[in-house]
Amino acid sequence: MSAPRHALVTGGGQGIGAAIAQALVARGLNVTVLGRRLAVVQALADTNPEHLLAVSADVADPAQVAAAVAQAEARFGPVDVLVNNAGQAQTAPFLKMDLALWHQMLSVNLTGTLVCTQAVLPGMVARGWGRVVNVASTAGQVGYAYVSAYCAAKHGVVGLTKSLALEMAKKGVTVNAVCPGYTETDIVRESIERVVAKTGRSAEEARAEFVKSNPQGKLVLPEQVADAVAWLCGEGASAVTGQSISVAGGEVM
Repeated sequence: MSAPRHALVTGGGQGIGAAIAQALVARGLNVTVLGRRLAVVQALADTNPEHLLAVSADVADPAQVAAAVAQAEARFGPVDVLVNNAGQAQTAPFLKMDLALWHQMLSVNLTGTLVCTQAVLPGMVARGWGRVVNVASTAGQVGYAYVSAYCAAKHGVVGLTKSLALEMAKKGVTVNAVCPGYTETDIVRESIERVVAKTGRSAEEARAEFVKSNPQGKLVLPEQVADAVAWLCGEGASAVTGQSISVAGGEVM
């Protein structure tokens, strides 16, 4: 009997990342969850230490990522599945946005995707099988006001996904993106808190602003995003590559 496949999920300690990690374990994979704060990913790994491992790294730092991957592969073997979920969103009007915010959005959301993929892709190619799923955003498909740096980074993730999928098409490795709309996560909760603080609206009114863009009239759940990611990681999706799949209740078509 062959060993379970090994998945690496970045930003895996909470929200969408934690849901993805749990969904992949439920489908029989061993999963390494990577995060900048070891305590956060360790808390998740402690819920199922047989199949979950916690490692810490800044996804934009090649040396830290290489060390984390080495630690992960020492435990569960080569990485077969990579889910680039680590991300960060900050808001600012374009004319008030400084270079520090711009570079931060590109570093976490785009450069981190590049670095982590380069760390595990050679092994996938050598073995003739692999799955790379980039958790982008509907912000990688359309524009949103006041988050131009985040949108630029996520559009970059979608472009990287398409290009890399073509390079990998005959090598047994698929590369896809999943693009959630506003999802019930800490990022959205923090955004709602900022709206309340800046505008004086109630939390309910602020939340309604985020919900109204979804034709289904509700926020996406992390588990719904995780289901899409898990499907792309399986054998049944082997002919699906270069795609950016919206999980947004019909907001983007």
